[in-house]
Amino acid sequence: MAAARISGVRIAGIASAVPDQVHLPEEFFERFGKDEVQKVVASTGVYKRYLAPPGMCTSDLCQAAANRLISAGKWDRSSIDAIIFLSQSPDYSLPFTAAIVQRRLGLASECAAFDVNLGCSGYVYGLWLAGSLIAGGGMRRVLLLMGDTSTHVSEEDKSVALIFGDAGTATLLDKTDEPGDFVFTLGTDGRGEKNLIIPAGRCRKPSDAATRLRNSDKDGNRRSLEELYMNGAEIFAFTLAEVPKTVRNVLVASGRTIETIDSIVLHQANRFILEYLGKRMKIPMNKIPLSLGEFGNTSSASIPLTMTHCLRDALSQRKMDLLLCGFGVGYSWGAVSCSVGEIIMPEMVFLALDKIERETEI
Repeated sequence: MAAARISGVRIAGIASAVPDQVHLPEEFFERFGKDEVQKVVASTGVYKRYLAPPGMCTSDLCQAAANRLISAGKWDRSSIDAIIFLSQSPDYSLPFTAAIVQRRLGLASECAAFDVNLGCSGYVYGLWLAGSLIAGGGMRRVLLLMGDTSTHVSEEDKSVALIFGDAGTATLLDKTDEPGDFVFTLGTDGRGEKNLIIPAGRCRKPSDAATRLRNSDKDGNRRSLEELYMNGAEIFAFTLAEVPKTVRNVLVASGRTIETIDSIVLHQANRFILEYLGKRMKIPMNKIPLSLGEFGNTSSASIPLTMTHCLRDALSQRKMDLLLCGFGVGYSWGAVSCSVGEIIMPEMVFLALDKIERETEI
């Protein structure tokens, strides 16, 4: 798409939450073998992850992050005009999760709310949606919630079991008279549909005994048709083809250069991909913050989580010129060039299961 430009909007604050349960690669030594696990860790750079226990949903993590953010910023909850919940792991097929979180957060009934099903490109898309609601939709304050829990990842599939972590984030955007634009480029290529997919369990292929049964692939990985399949080689090829081009396009559209950008926050896919992209685009690695060693690949949460983990001190005190780029499932990709700074960024929430608001049984 041609570059989209949004003015009169700012990011006012970002907060992140992860489960308080830590998981280490050593847990897989017996299942996959120590050498194989260490090989995966060396390539992906994922040394530690936080995983949600049964009973903890993405909405719980997003709610915890939102409560921490609203309290830190001392915002009136009735001033929030819309809430967007962006995730691939909703609470239910219906109702939509944004309505549930709206109630739990105590937001006004006049607050608009809706869900978006997107993955690794989701933060950029979410900023575009929320910013558009403010710039052209008459709203003054929008709460963007996003994240995922890896409930559909098979622990017997080493291509994914050692990579994905769970997180929820909250970003508050509001109207401003400050100068500065958000410049976006977004793209989609549905030909990548089958390279990162959960093939069954919904309308196209409903759940049955056969789709729930785990089978082994040619590499010895075991998963069911209702669990995540990832073709790593194809995802890598797509990333190399689209991400450098997307970064170049958004830099040209915004009038910025690699040299004038303070930090380039990429979706935390795996360390090998990020280091390869850095070399390919001639970006110094000190401009590419990494959080995946601590949290793994957290899907749509990875960009805001990286910002709160790696850039919190800087963004709390001063403005930074940032380039944010997400890419993955779909295929889908997006980048935004923007100035962010002197914002509310409270400390990370480590959410325990016993702190979650329990739902009434139906």
